[in-house]
Amino acid sequence: MTARPIIGILALQGDVREHATALVASGAVARSVRRPAELAGLAGLVIPGGESTTIDKLSRAFELREPLVAALRAGLPAYGSCAGMIMLADRLVDAPADQQTFGGMDITVRRNAFGRQSDSFEADLDSGWLSGMAFRAVFIRAPEVISSGPDVEVLATVLRPDGSEHVVAVRQGSRLATAFHPEVGGDPRVHAWFVEMVRAVG
Repeated sequence: MTARPIIGILALQGDVREHATALVASGAVARSVRRPAELAGLAGLVIPGGESTTIDKLSRAFELREPLVAALRAGLPAYGSCAGMIMLADRLVDAPADQQTFGGMDITVRRNAFGRQSDSFEADLDSGWLSGMAFRAVFIRAPEVISSGPDVEVLATVLRPDGSEHVVAVRQGSRLATAFHPEVGGDPRVHAWFVEMVRAVG
């Protein structure tokens, strides 16, 4: 694996530039991906936030869905944030009947688990899986993982004011998913962790 792995960012919607900045700061080369040919040569892929049903529809419109699913099945490492977590899930609840995901993680995800855009919030998460102080996470119409298979590691949970605990970061092999947006907070540790995951696979 090259010292600077090439990591694609699905550039159909979401904070593409912010993810690219964090990846470059973490020692990777960032490449926007909109067309099937742009998947070639990637060492990993980031699926940003946005609106998961729109990402699903656009991936089909750009004829990207099937090649992307094939790349994931072939073992391409991937990180999904917010809607990206939804798109990596094998199962969804409370989703439109015709919504498809890319799959690749043995998780069941609930969309918009914390309410509307106006219910967005920030929280300090235990960063035992990272290094250093607590991670300040930004949640915007965020999903949550409500169940997962035996090979899935729960990395972080968040406590809400009502005392309920929600799973908001998981890992399965070379796949990582967070319900929050680490690209908007100026803390590159999640991206750096994913870059190291990609290097380990290579």
